[in-house]
Amino acid sequence: MTNVYAGASGAAVGHNHADFVDLRSDTVTRPTPGMLAAMAGAEVGDDVYGDDPTAIALEQKVAETFGKEAGLFLPTGTQSNFCALLAHCGRGEEVLVGRAYHVYSYEAKGASVLGGIGLEPLDVAADNGLEPETVAKAVKGNDPHLPITRLLSLENTVSGKAVPLTRQEAAAAAARDVGLSVHLDGARAFNAAIALGIDPKTLARCADSVSVCLSKGLGTPAGSVLCGSKSLIQKAHRYRKMLGGGMRQVGILAAAGLYALEHHAPNLAQDHQRAEKLRLALSEIPGLSVDLSPLQTNMVLLQTRDVDAASLVVALKAQGVIASGSGKNMRLVVHRDINDDGIDRVIAGFRASL
Repeated sequence: MTNVYAGASGAAVGHNHADFVDLRSDTVTRPTPGMLAAMAGAEVGDDVYGDDPTAIALEQKVAETFGKEAGLFLPTGTQSNFCALLAHCGRGEEVLVGRAYHVYSYEAKGASVLGGIGLEPLDVAADNGLEPETVAKAVKGNDPHLPITRLLSLENTVSGKAVPLTRQEAAAAAARDVGLSVHLDGARAFNAAIALGIDPKTLARCADSVSVCLSKGLGTPAGSVLCGSKSLIQKAHRYRKMLGGGMRQVGILAAAGLYALEHHAPNLAQDHQRAEKLRLALSEIPGLSVDLSPLQTNMVLLQTRDVDAASLVVALKAQGVIASGSGKNMRLVVHRDINDDGIDRVIAGFRASL
């Protein structure tokens, strides 16, 4: 089957998926035969009326996994984060968020444009965490010239690296000390928990809400689950409707999520191991500078020395490897559709291209 993707230049480029190792993102994963069977056999209802049993089961399962009272299934992680921010904040209020975090940098400032919520970006530390002092200093006082600071939005993982639990919880504690609530963008929360050697409940214990994506490393076609208190999820449910996120027989997608939690989540450590193999091998190739810092998960971050990343992307495609990059920077994402042979093909492709 021929697919179309946006290449490094943004132009549509056709390719036969089976002939390539695709490292652009873990969002490119395909449903497995077992997942497709679970979707085909899902018991469904009308989720807008609240009677889709499979969606309800998924929401309860994810909420329990992350230690929260309730969950809400949404089409995307961006909508999940947006509904969380709307549930926490009113118009004219403010969210503190890391400058490098997805909520600030990669969601088109939707919270501000559509929700009337200010986003105050904070510089992140070397480990992608936020310093407690930075959080405390950014909170606005009782001044009518300034917005009311209401929420701290954290993220874990960030650019493929797990933020240490102590660092995450210190930032959250600084927020609570000044009366803020805490949201955690856990798009790759299972990856973070594996890298830190903790369970998802421990990862999310400092947050009032957590957004968990199912369509990245877990390999479902679509969907995220927002978890929090019952009252917060009730608010988020109303905003989901406003944003057009209410779907009908969504159990077909929810079944994919339940299948992924049981069959795919336990194997995420393999993605980390393969990424580490790729990371070490590429670090030995002249012309590349590879990030070897600790607590990395399924992403390999590197810089090219003598060529532009865009040129290397073109050369790699000729070797059967699909990647993306700009300037001198590249991000390679390992996922469940890439096995050991695929990693070997990538290493060989880089060696041939350079």
